[in-house]
Amino acid sequence: MEIAKYKMALENYCPELTRQEDFFPFWENEIKKSNELSLQTEMNLLDYPLSQVKVYDVTFQGVNGVQIHGWYMVPDFIAEKKYPCMVCYHGYGGSRGVPSDHMLWILAGMAVFAVDCRGQGGITGDSGCASGGGIYGLTCRGILDKEDYYYREVYLDCIRSLDVIWSRNEIDRDKIVLYGISQGGGLAMAVASLDNRPAMVLADVPGNSDLERRVEGEHGSFGAVSNYLKYYPHNQQKVYKTLSYFDTMNMAERMKCPVHASVALKDVTCPAECYFASYNRITVKKTIDIYPYNGHENAYGVHMEKKLAYLKEEHII
Repeated sequence: MEIAKYKMALENYCPELTRQEDFFPFWENEIKKSNELSLQTEMNLLDYPLSQVKVYDVTFQGVNGVQIHGWYMVPDFIAEKKYPCMVCYHGYGGSRGVPSDHMLWILAGMAVFAVDCRGQGGITGDSGCASGGGIYGLTCRGILDKEDYYYREVYLDCIRSLDVIWSRNEIDRDKIVLYGISQGGGLAMAVASLDNRPAMVLADVPGNSDLERRVEGEHGSFGAVSNYLKYYPHNQQKVYKTLSYFDTMNMAERMKCPVHASVALKDVTCPAECYFASYNRITVKKTIDIYPYNGHENAYGVHMEKKLAYLKEEHII
């Protein structure tokens, strides 16, 4: 009974937006500037042990000239003229992984583009110079200025990853799916809110939502911002203003594609409440699976089966 009440509370959770007046003009201008940059994409075919898949080591130019690394993978066991594509964004501190991490999507007949976030656990570097705060973690880097903030670069890099896929003749542009867990789920939400090209979002235990609450609760990576404010409490207003531009609850109403999401009620890294601040503002087709007894691991295998079924139901695979 208590779980039922909690779920009802989640469905009604809609904190006041923190969106600034120039929110959408800011993003329109940033995307415009990003679009003026050459992608400089390079794809090097690997001699991969499995003949059923072609694996490419990819780099493309992100903002500020940083070379972003990724894996581009295409099924080679089916003769399709056009492939649906899964664009994968990883969790905080993670990376594009290794090609075998993404083989389930290949088996489903999808191409895959798995992308590094700059300066995290992969081989992608980060040449950005922020105004301050970076010693507490990447979520603090440039925290006093939206144009200097770490996630401005990451969001734009992720949008540019769609440009790479958009240029591939073998990709079905009507079947581009964004997929991510934790930070990656938040990135998928942000990209689909700021760009109309995705056909679907799969977001598991997503981050980057209801950021003030995440800071105040010291949840996950945004606990670093709380730590920063212990030493610089006079900067709280500036910090919250910066974060407002990267909070997916302030942009979720702009999403144009279906969303299939998941949350776990014992998750203290990306609490379910925080994501519902975004989910409850999505106006297009949406579904969510709630796991009452799981934490941030989010019933991974069980939910993977549901994601495959959802892709089939929506005629992506």
